[in-house]
Amino acid sequence: PGEPGEDTRLHMELKVLADVGLLGFPNAGKSTLISTVSAARPKVADYPFTTLYPNLGVVRVGIDSSFVIADVPGLIEGAAEGAGLGVQFLKHLQRTRLLLHLVEIAPTDEMLPEDAVRKLEQELVNFDSSLGEKPRWLVFTKIDLMDREDAERIASQAVKNLQWQSPWFLVSSVTRSGTDELVQSIGRVLDEMTEQEQEEQKEWNLESGSDG
Repeated sequence: PGEPGEDTRLHMELKVLADVGLLGFPNAGKSTLISTVSAARPKVADYPFTTLYPNLGVVRVGIDSSFVIADVPGLIEGAAEGAGLGVQFLKHLQRTRLLLHLVEIAPTDEMLPEDAVRKLEQELVNFDSSLGEKPRWLVFTKIDLMDREDAERIASQAVKNLQWQSPWFLVSSVTRSGTDELVQSIGRVLDEMTEQEQEEQKEWNLESGSDG
C-alpha cells in the first residue's frame, strides 16, 4: 500500500490455430477448396482478394477423425515486405502443422506453375525462415479447365523442374476431382505426426523424470 504500481504497454497478436494452412497467389482456388472440403463458406469470386481475413473450416476424415484448415488472403510478390494483404496474415501460418501450396495449373497471367511456386517460397522465407522448413505439399488447382492428360503433363514438368520431393496433387474443387484423396492423405499424415509427437513426449518425460 502506498507504493507505485506497474504500468505496462503490451502489443498482442492473435494467431489462428489450425492443423493445415492454405497459401497461394490470389485466385489460386483456396477459398473454393476450403468450401468444398469443409462447411466453411468464404466469399468466392473470379477476381483477386475476395478473401480479406482468415477463414477456418473443420474437415471430416472419418466418423471420429477431423482436422482444422485455415484459408488466408492471397499473397503477392513482396508480401513479406508489406505488399498487398499478405504480411498481415502470414503469421497465421506459423502455427499450422502442414502447408498446402495451391497453384493454378494454367494461370491467366501465363506464369508457369513452377515460377509461381518459387516466388511464393521466397516470400515465406523472407517473412520467417521457419515457414520454409514446414512440411509443404503442392496442390495444382483448377484442372477442370483443361484435359486431364494436359494437366498431368504440366504438373509433372513443374514437379521435375522444381525437383519437388514432397507429395503433390491434382484437384478440381468444382468437380471435386482429387479432393477426397487429398483429404484422406492429410488425415493420415496428421495422425502420423500426432503419434510421433506423443512418442517424443514420452521419451522427454522419461529423460526428465516427469509424469506429465
